[in-house]
Amino acid sequence: QVQLEESGGGLVQAGGSLRLSCAASGSILSANSVNWYRQAPGKQREFVASVARGGNTNYANSVKGRFTISRDNAKNVVYLQMNSLKPEDTAVYYCYSLPSGSWGQGTQVTVSS
Repeated sequence: QVQLEESGGGLVQAGGSLRLSCAASGSILSANSVNWYRQAPGKQREFVASVARGGNTNYANSVKGRFTISRDNAKNVVYLQMNSLKPEDTAVYYCYSLPSGSWGQGTQVTVSS
């Protein structure tokens, strides 16, 4: 079973950057694909980005060109680099691994205008 822990959230002004980390324990993260999701207050959880076991990446249209997902298999960590942040990016960000089906506890990102 993979245990995931997100970190790196915080408060940033619009146009700023943050890097989120998703650290895994209990299993080798490289054996999983990892997705980032986010959930804003009053809204459903939505897909943000994914990185497959082989390294292929996919992004939601709303973040394409601004966010970059990457993985460091040696450190057992997946990152989400977020640039040019907008107030609408404010949400709790979660990582999710497949096929283990594990969720992290989430990390809050708040972007002020």
